[in-house]
Order: sequence, then C-alpha cells, then structure tokens
Amino acid sequence: MGEGQLKFNIKKIYNLWRNRDFLLFLAIILGLLAGEGARWTENIVIPALALVMTLSTMGVPGSIFHTPRTLVVPALVGLAMNYGILSSLLWGLNILLVQEEVLSTGFIIMVAVPPAVAVIPFSVLLNGNVNFSLIATIGCYLGALAITPAITIGLLGSGFFDPGKLMTILVELILGPLVLSRILRRSGLSGRIDPLKGAITNWSFFVVTYTIVGLNRAIILNRPLSLLPAAAIAVASTFLLGYLIESAGRLFRLDPKTTTSLVLLGTQKNTGLAAGLALALFSEKTAVPATVTTIFMIVHMIWLSLKMRRSHS
Repeated sequence: MGEGQLKFNIKKIYNLWRNRDFLLFLAIILGLLAGEGARWTENIVIPALALVMTLSTMGVPGSIFHTPRTLVVPALVGLAMNYGILSSLLWGLNILLVQEEVLSTGFIIMVAVPPAVAVIPFSVLLNGNVNFSLIATIGCYLGALAITPAITIGLLGSGFFDPGKLMTILVELILGPLVLSRILRRSGLSGRIDPLKGAITNWSFFVVTYTIVGLNRAIILNRPLSLLPAAAIAVASTFLLGYLIESAGRLFRLDPKTTTSLVLLGTQKNTGLAAGLALALFSEKTAVPATVTTIFMIVHMIWLSLKMRRSHS
C-alpha cells in the first residue's frame, strides 16, 4: 500500500468517526449489545445535552431578543406544533392502540413533556431556521411550566408531578447554555470553538443515544412484542406526521428552513425527560414508550439528514 493510499484510508476512517449518522447507528448497536456501560454514562447525559445546547445556540445573535414582539409568534407556533398537534396525535393513538395501563401512562407522560432540546442543534444540522427553533423551543419550555402539570394531573391524578424537575431541566438545558453561549460570543472564544463544534455535537449525541438505549436494552431484547403498539405510534408521530407537516409547508409555500423547523417541533418530544419521570415515579416498563420513540426519532433524524444530502447533491 502506497503512502498516498494510506493517507486516503486514514482520512476516510477519520471522517467516518466524525459522521453523525454512523455514530448514531453505532450508539444504538452498542446500546443493545453492550449496554452495561450506560450505568456509567448515565450521569453525563445532562452535561452532554447542555454542551450541545451551548454549541448550537452559540451562533445565534443576541439581537433576536431585542424586539420582544418578534418572539411571540414563534413561541405560539412552537406550542401549537408540539402540544397542539404532536401531543394530540400521541394521546389519540394511545387511546386507540394501547391496552396496558402501564404503557398508557408512559404515553401520557410523553404527551405532557415539552419538545426535545435536540430541536435546536438538529435545526443547525438539517439547515433549518435556527432562530425560529430556538425561540419556539424556549416558548414551549416556559409554557410547559403550566401545561405539563395540567396534563399530568388532569390525566393521571394529583400528586404526580414535581415542578422542580422541570425547572431543573429548564435551567440546565435551556437557560444555562443560552447564557454561556452569550459569554462565549462576547469573549471571542466562539470563533476558536467553531471548527470543533460538529465533532463535539455528534459525539455528545452518541453518548446520549447509547445511554438511553443501553439503560433499556433488557426491555427491548426480552419483550419485543410488547413494543409493537409503541413502535406503531412512534412511526406515526415521526415519519408520518413529519411527512404531513413537510407537505403542508410545500402547499402553503413556506420557507424550506422554517418548514424543517416545524417538522422538528412537530415530531420531537423530550423523551429523556419522559423516560426519567417514568422511571422515577412509576416502573421500568412505563419508560418503554419514551425509549422506543427515542429510537425512531433518531432513525427519523438520520432519514431527514440523508434526504437533505440527496437534495443538495
């Protein structure tokens, strides 16, 4: 093998280990085959997501917050997409398809939680409207302070929800990273970090994905038939709903970047928060809907990424 061929192969391997699609697939496989390590990585999931949020919002100019009136519409649209459309679909399909009370409880938790914080970094990766996604996501988390307890208490009964858990998520994964990203921009450090942003983001998602799959590998491998209703709902709430939102965007001639953000807001739930609440307050099986949905959300993101690449080639 010549020196040129060796350098070419090394570069291919280097690029492969920075490729987010490869890393996400690898995380799922490792989570299923060697998920024991998830007990060790569980404690760094929140810091990893916070890091992704910081890097993703680092490029957002502070000027978007100077005119409060411009923030209202994206926030309301975000609430309509994630709670109005996605939550309604999840709730309706839960009533139609899920017979077991434990699994039904898991889906109700899914209905109640806000969108995934990954909406913002995925907006960057999929060339969406990042400012719109940021404002809409923040609006959803602020609205969730009232909406989440209202849904959980209304559908599951009083005494279920601790608002302190949501406040912790809000501070750690939204407000804290946003403030840190402003500091990085003003200090000039954001320019030095930019070349590494993609690799850090991809590896952070690898850790999060591996951990969620690894923690629930026993349910996935030992009780696959119990996952069928959850899988059907997950497919409908990601691939089917995403296709319908994208078609509506083309029909109404919306900006493609905004349509991408709407697809993310309308198909992504904070399954990490949902699984955490389910495990802490109920049982391992209650976390099955969040776990299964996480896998399909990841596959959906990979599909959107591949579709975007084909359209640009």
